[in-house]
Amino acid sequence: MAQKNHDRGPAGSVAVVTDPNRIRNVVLVGHSGAGKTTLIEALLAATGTISRAGQVPDGTTVCDHDPAAVRQQRSVALTCAPLFHRDIKVNLLDTPGYADFVGELRAGLRAADAALFVVCAADGMDAATATLWEECAAVGMPRAVALTRLDHPRADVDETVALCQRVFGDNVLPLHLPMLADDGVGIAGLLDLLARQVLDYSTGHPPQVREPDPEHLPAIAEARNELIEGIIAESEDETLLDRYLAGEQLDPKMLVDDLETAVARGHFHPVLPVCAHTGVGLDALLWLLTAAFPAPPEHTLPAVTGLDGTPRPPLGCDPAGPLVAEVVRTTVDRHVGRVSLVRVFSGTLRTDRTVHVAGHGLSQRGHPDHDVDERAAHLYSPLGAQLREVEVCVAGDICALTKSGSAETGDTISAATDPLLVEPWEMPEPLLPVAVVARTRSDEDAMARNLGRLVAGDPTLRLERNAETRQLVLWCMGEAHADVLLDRLRSGGVEVDVEPVRVPLRETFTATARGHGRHVKQSGGHGQYAVCDIEVDPLPEGSGFEFVDRVVGGAVPHNYIPSVEKGVRAQMDRGVVSGHPVVDLRVTLVDGKAHPVDSSDAAFQTAGALALRDAAGTGRPTLLEPVDAIMVRVPNGAVGAVLGDLAGRRARVLGTTSDDDSGDRTVIRAEVPATELLRYAVELRSITGGAGTFRRAFARYEPAPTSR
Repeated sequence: MAQKNHDRGPAGSVAVVTDPNRIRNVVLVGHSGAGKTTLIEALLAATGTISRAGQVPDGTTVCDHDPAAVRQQRSVALTCAPLFHRDIKVNLLDTPGYADFVGELRAGLRAADAALFVVCAADGMDAATATLWEECAAVGMPRAVALTRLDHPRADVDETVALCQRVFGDNVLPLHLPMLADDGVGIAGLLDLLARQVLDYSTGHPPQVREPDPEHLPAIAEARNELIEGIIAESEDETLLDRYLAGEQLDPKMLVDDLETAVARGHFHPVLPVCAHTGVGLDALLWLLTAAFPAPPEHTLPAVTGLDGTPRPPLGCDPAGPLVAEVVRTTVDRHVGRVSLVRVFSGTLRTDRTVHVAGHGLSQRGHPDHDVDERAAHLYSPLGAQLREVEVCVAGDICALTKSGSAETGDTISAATDPLLVEPWEMPEPLLPVAVVARTRSDEDAMARNLGRLVAGDPTLRLERNAETRQLVLWCMGEAHADVLLDRLRSGGVEVDVEPVRVPLRETFTATARGHGRHVKQSGGHGQYAVCDIEVDPLPEGSGFEFVDRVVGGAVPHNYIPSVEKGVRAQMDRGVVSGHPVVDLRVTLVDGKAHPVDSSDAAFQTAGALALRDAAGTGRPTLLEPVDAIMVRVPNGAVGAVLGDLAGRRARVLGTTSDDDSGDRTVIRAEVPATELLRYAVELRSITGGAGTFRRAFARYEPAPTSR
């Protein structure tokens, strides 16, 4: 009996696949609202994996079981949902469609061998989906397109197919055409172009297969000819085109075989209309997933090295090979603790075996390098929140590992006797800062623990404790990402507030000045006496601090000169005008006075600080702000809007160039004050419809406008 989709925690057992050729790993991608999660649930129900699709009373589904997903009414995390069809195990990887959760998308792409692009027949696609298609094409990942929500009143399959062909390029052709119902509006079935048959879903799923009606034949003939020509172009049989042009009736089975080969190699991209609610096209999609998409042995595996970085021979997807697996996502479940989703590339992962866990690729985003031996106590086949226990996970398969003390997203799991590291995958940098503060002292301790868990599982989250502003800053991908992180903190019992992010400023002198510091004090028979005179000279930006001793005649005893410097440095850290550190100065000690009894180290520190504050009166101190160098990559059509927005941010545009990888994009290089970039990640996305990206790096400090 199928597990209910509202079960939680470890549940039951599941069949184990030991042959990698009987596995398919497919990631579903597309914009938020395209219907990815709904489609997966329909496929699970159609294959009997779950009893029914849809939400349960708590508002969750098999894929969207995260409380944050329920509250936001969209997927926010990667989930794995395996099903069996024609004796093939298909691991369906559901990814969030909203740009803020791109880290979850990247993890899904890493674990998959093929991608199913889900495009809504009513709403089309967004720019981010088109960009992702280009990225998949660059690495040769096999792709197909599922057109969803055929039952929507605005659904237009023909227009959506044309849109896919314009955006995705050549070799994007439909395998089926929709067949209208008797009312002329609804979709009652599909016209199978290769078999020249009708799949009639008017009585439900599975469909009735019959011959087409006479009115269907012209549409089938026209679309079929185009489809056959596309398949022939990718066929290895060089005589096929001549035979087809000569009028020979080609064997449909031969065409299907060539189609499967072309799809698996990433050369041909079929389009399938499918409706999760009515079941239209589900069987055709299951055929595509199992027959046309490649098995793991056909997919090139990531490079591996030893722990010292020494290259190792290329991996093969062999269950008997060396164990190499990767943690593609780590979460903390309230019932079972830490859960790591693992893709096994080589070898076989077994329960109750000691493995080596090592990390390096994502450590720059918050967690340190580490390597440790651990026991893989329990392995599970995940079905959303359900964990069905298994004994082994072979090369090519995906499993869940629980109770690992150190496994984090991006880590490599390998044999303890031969530790290895998998080449890390590229992740975008988080660029939206959010300053958080705990409400109480007890919340501070809980926040530290919970943030550590979040950083370990999310490589697109960076944690920074700014020593200058004394703020704890979460660097996120966007507002929705920040909302989920804060929600997870609060659901863990941590009361946190958000405060405005402060940018670290600086002060400096713009003119030469002299300062006099005098500290004379009598108290209880003990005195303090120190006098010093200094000269302050501004230095070029980035020069730092210089201290020069030009005292003559022992006016300031030699042993107190370091005390003056120490006092000056302390005052520079505190600032002289607005409380920001002072930089780029040369301070020269030229004169002073000491007392044989009352002078002390502390007194001369105080005098040095007073001297610098006195010099500020004539040194014309100015406030400096950080300026970042940014590189913005946007579609050509958005260049004008982006440049106009940058002008309003006091940007200095350095130039624009055409993107080498794509002629329809432009790279803008500019220098922008950091205070103008606090929300730029959100606003750039709004300006470009999600298609714009940028990178930033500190350039220098410049005078702030209020000081000019």
